[in-house]
Amino acid sequence: MPRPSWDEYFMAIATQVAGRSTCMRRATGAVLVKDKRILSTGYNGVPSGLEHCEVVGCLREQRGIASGSHHELCRGIHAEQNAVIQAARHGIAIDGATVYCTHQPCVLCAKILLNSGVRDIVYREAYPDPLSAELLAEAGVVPRCVGGDA
Repeated sequence: MPRPSWDEYFMAIATQVAGRSTCMRRATGAVLVKDKRILSTGYNGVPSGLEHCEVVGCLREQRGIASGSHHELCRGIHAEQNAVIQAARHGIAIDGATVYCTHQPCVLCAKILLNSGVRDIVYREAYPDPLSAELLAEAGVVPRCVGGDA
């Protein structure tokens, strides 16, 4: 069996992390890495202490909200956001880190990643958010697709 590249290795871990997701629409995972060391992980789901969507139902489905729009109208937190939050909670600096995520970041996640110092974004599946791509390009960050669709 061939040894995976670092990108393949960390993307496989992001995929495994996504398995913890409680989202009924799309399971996503993210891994923050620096110097080939995992700093933090995150998956999408509701904030700690709240009932999971699989129990109370999907707010976005109940309100007929299309995928890729009105990200704020959701009980859940995105995987990239949770990875940044976990690093912050545990005092882990992520400036200069790379994020490996199962899906290309939305505009909200892109802004959070930029302000937290993440400068390299690697994803497996494209996500329809042109504003995210515009802001990342303006900041000089070019997301890379690995092992999926571009």
